[in-house]
Amino acid sequence: MPEPTTEPTPEPREFRRPQVVRDPALPERVTVYEVGPRDGLQNEKAVVPTAVKVDLVERLLDAGLPYVEATSLVHPRWVPQLADAAEVLGALVDRLGDRARDLPVLVPNERGLERAYDLGLRHIAVFASATDSFARRNLNRSLDEQYAMFEPVMTRARAAGMRVRAYVSMCFGDPWEGDVPVSQVVAAGKRLMDLGAEQLSLGDTIGVGTPGHVVALLDALNAAGLPDDVLALHAHDTYGQALGNVAAALRHGVTTFDTSAGGLGGCPYAESATGNLATEDLLWMLDGLGITTGVSLPRVVETSAWLEPNLDHELTSRTYRALGGGG
Repeated sequence: MPEPTTEPTPEPREFRRPQVVRDPALPERVTVYEVGPRDGLQNEKAVVPTAVKVDLVERLLDAGLPYVEATSLVHPRWVPQLADAAEVLGALVDRLGDRARDLPVLVPNERGLERAYDLGLRHIAVFASATDSFARRNLNRSLDEQYAMFEPVMTRARAAGMRVRAYVSMCFGDPWEGDVPVSQVVAAGKRLMDLGAEQLSLGDTIGVGTPGHVVALLDALNAAGLPDDVLALHAHDTYGQALGNVAAALRHGVTTFDTSAGGLGGCPYAESATGNLATEDLLWMLDGLGITTGVSLPRVVETSAWLEPNLDHELTSRTYRALGGGG
């Protein structure tokens, strides 16, 4: 019988990065489009101070994120959490100079576009719906009427040399209408692209999408003349499907994904929604696949750890928690 060892048991290895296993069938590079300062903060119950918002945008840029959606130029009555949009943008211009004018901002209508003009901004986004119910609740317009609101915004913006992104929400399910036909989403997306959008972000607003559904929608959009390189996926993780849906879109050829640092934000239309796909969770997966993003995962974790005390709840990102975020 062997003598018991007197060697101390080694401490378990602490994982700080994934082991890289490259899949040659996947894209070599992915663009991570950070929406936390806008889509994340607008869903917070507590209003975050202006100075914190400004610092958040700057920290995310310093982490290497190529796009950081700074705020929304919507009337404060509708989104009081972002009522200080002009102050945030002004402070960012003071700090970052001309670079701040390329930060994307959401504009709801022509008045919002005029505010963007006055601030010298060069990148806007509009937020449409694939369903009539959500269009009426969010935009006070029917599904068809929403385009009449967006057309002058997008036309004027493009004429002024501005970049225009279009979000289409409720692409995979609607809390009032239930299932959303793929053809209905394709029609909405095609119409927005025809109005002058350069990129279409497909929103799984309540997080009910699954990988097969993602592939079916992408196939249909491709067949309608919208290639993968003009599409982005905006996933929510309500049912734990966000990374699976990203993987399906990646394999299809999509290379832009919307995320929010720490999983910031939520969805008021789905019970138990955990909000946007966390930037950290996506980066861990992409790093493990050997896909280049140019974004520093440790810097994003540091940013989320800095932000969390300014919120009234814990952040939900699993990677953030696993890497010691929040203590």
